Amino acid sequence: MERDYGKAFRIVRAALGLSQAQLAERMPITASQLSLIEAGKRQPSVRAIDALGQAGGVPTPLITLLASTQDELVVSQDLGDLARALLRVLVTAGGDEQQRSLAFDSKK
Repeated sequence: MERDYGKAFRIVRAALGLSQAQLAERMPITASQLSLIEAGKRQPSVRAIDALGQAGGVPTPLITLLASTQDELVVSQDLGDLARALLRVLVTAGGDEQQRSLAFDSKK
């Protein structure tokens, strides 16, 4: 079962409003490694996935859900919308004063 962790990393980074360099500074990987993960050229290690969760205050299972392909999800659209809504709630609850329009939100 292949997951698209590059997509998940891009979604979380966009939700946080960070550049690749800014996110990489919060993690134990370089901006180059992050770029390769987001481009789908490298699979992240479990350590990198956990670090993304810690850097963004996002539970690791949500990152895995965001990385799931539509083939893996029976109710793909509803579950994908739920994952994005949960991420939005987590980012908003993080105490950041600046409200962001999430780049991945296709309904806005």
